[in-house]
Amino acid sequence: MNTHPAPTADADPRPLLGEPLPLDLLNTRWIDDSGAHDLLESPGGLAIWLSSAGLADIAPDTQETLGALLATRTALSSIMASDGPDLERSREMLNDTLGHGRIRRLLGTAGPETLVETDTPGWVAAWRTADLYLHLLEEGPDRIRKCANPECPLRFYDTSKNGGRRWCSMTSCGNRAKTRRHYERHQSTFRRGRATAAGDPSEGA
Repeated sequence: MNTHPAPTADADPRPLLGEPLPLDLLNTRWIDDSGAHDLLESPGGLAIWLSSAGLADIAPDTQETLGALLATRTALSSIMASDGPDLERSREMLNDTLGHGRIRRLLGTAGPETLVETDTPGWVAAWRTADLYLHLLEEGPDRIRKCANPECPLRFYDTSKNGGRRWCSMTSCGNRAKTRRHYERHQSTFRRGRATAAGDPSEGA
């Protein structure tokens, strides 16, 4: 029996927050020292993500919303990986998500208005996510990056001036890489020192 209470909507446990919506959706899956995690598959996880993404007021916490988001996440994951036999199918899945919504232009009392309409409220979050992915592709597809740590699945949109960001976070994967490089350099220097000593005939005389 699980005695731990479901996390509250303001307790987002993920290591990387604040990325554009499509990348933030992908980042609901992550890996840390305790193993692999999936926020959307955890108790209360959908409510947490909707709140964290700023969608809680417009997207309901329902099974329909969850199903639409999971399908959209699967499509985005495959598309960004740019490989695999299911790539074309993944494009179709994303287009299916986009087919559940539309942008409506109106003339309101204060001037032009733009409204997002979806078939049902359960598609609002997924549609907005898929639509924003198209905007990212139009604005800077080369800025959509995966963390340089091959074991880390997290993705980010590189907003650095020179476009040189490599890590999801310098405090996690970045520091681990620096520590690993330092260790490898130390080990290499140690091995070279031992090899030099072993080949020196004056040693042990």
